[in-house]
Amino acid sequence: MSEHPHGPEPHNPATAVPAASPDAVSPETAPAAGHLLAGPRAEKAVALALQGGGAHGSFTWGVLDALIEDGRLAFEALTGASAGAMNAVVMLDGWLKGGPDGAREGLEQFWREVSLDGDLGPTQRNVVSGLLNLWKGNPVAEFWLKALTPSPYISNPLNINPLRKALANQVDFDRLRDTPTAGLYVSATNVWTGKLAVFERDRLTVDHLMASACLPTVFQAVEIDGVPYWDGGYLGNPPLYPLYRGARTRDILLVQINPVERRETPRTEAEIRDRLNEITFNANLMRELRAIDFIDGLIEEGTLSRNGYERVLIHRIDGTDALEDYNAASKLDARWKVFLRLRDKGRAAAKAWLDQHYAQVGETCTINLQQAYQ
Repeated sequence: MSEHPHGPEPHNPATAVPAASPDAVSPETAPAAGHLLAGPRAEKAVALALQGGGAHGSFTWGVLDALIEDGRLAFEALTGASAGAMNAVVMLDGWLKGGPDGAREGLEQFWREVSLDGDLGPTQRNVVSGLLNLWKGNPVAEFWLKALTPSPYISNPLNINPLRKALANQVDFDRLRDTPTAGLYVSATNVWTGKLAVFERDRLTVDHLMASACLPTVFQAVEIDGVPYWDGGYLGNPPLYPLYRGARTRDILLVQINPVERRETPRTEAEIRDRLNEITFNANLMRELRAIDFIDGLIEEGTLSRNGYERVLIHRIDGTDALEDYNAASKLDARWKVFLRLRDKGRAAAKAWLDQHYAQVGETCTINLQQAYQ
């Protein structure tokens, strides 16, 4: 695999996948050993697509924890943006260290480390608490809140990002790059071109994770080979198209944590900003789902031959209901008790999805695509 500054070229048609080869993973049988994350009970394989959303990524932690604990699904590839990319990398690194239990332990270790209750040093703790604006009236928080308005190059001149230390200490990037294992795709936004960049596992470093999670109002752009990058959520949250060529399974399980709908009109400055954030970070995902639905229609009507193409089967564990009481600003709440609460919501959502939809994996879509993007 290699890094693609603008992402790998989409399959043509972009949302169709070639018919499975004879040695492709069969949904009716246990996945073969190889480039799969598979426990001893695994019966079906999926590709995981993990949205970013700051602290709300701890909901995804809970989803992954429950899926791994259940053990019936194997994971052939993972794609993610921002917190979704970090969950993917930490999960894969933990699996390489200690199998399914190692993946679960690694996810918990990461979220504890990046919480305000974790092992951050005093300087990093002050930076995080200020950047996240957790305590109104705290002089440090108020200073950072005001300073962030002009530019992170002024407010955060040393470009301190505690996530870098946590990831560098925990993840063995050399092993991650060199070990034949599940596919991994991390999105970022190329600041110069305004195009999506997708970085693949065999070139991945901590810089690519920092780029994928680089909110431009908080952190300075992350330069990789002289090119500046911002948060991947702007253009691919998460990108689905790398999975069309990067995985043989037709099944994509999306973990969505940015609400599509809110049945109320935002009126205050904060409410308007929060809703714009949610809409922006869902926009490209909605376009990809619309394209998948369009291609599915061409297959169904016979315009695309069933001998050459198979439908992409989309599944979704949706955090909308679980996160209904959490506005976009709560993505910046890094308290451990908040992470645990969201983790438990994610675990409950994953268990409910397994109970309702596991039997349909490999057989059909379990979401109404038109309803998902309209």
